[in-house]
Amino acid sequence: MNCQECLDQMWQYIDGELDVASTDELQRHLTQCRECFSHAEFERRLKEMVRRACGAEQAPAHLRERLTKILSMF
Repeated sequence: MNCQECLDQMWQYIDGELDVASTDELQRHLTQCRECFSHAEFERRLKEMVRRACGAEQAPAHLRERLTKILSMF
């Protein structure tokens, strides 16, 4: 797996939506690539902050779209 493939699957990985083989491959990449690991940690923390800020509610669609656009620039 290269960095672009890792980043393309990052949200599915963080959300637990990847199959076992893809999860294992992505995790192997994260153990070898500090840049992708840092990106994954940032996105995990961001998701957690948004979740806490919204309480039990899901973030509004416009906020999710905006955050996705911002994060895709990294």
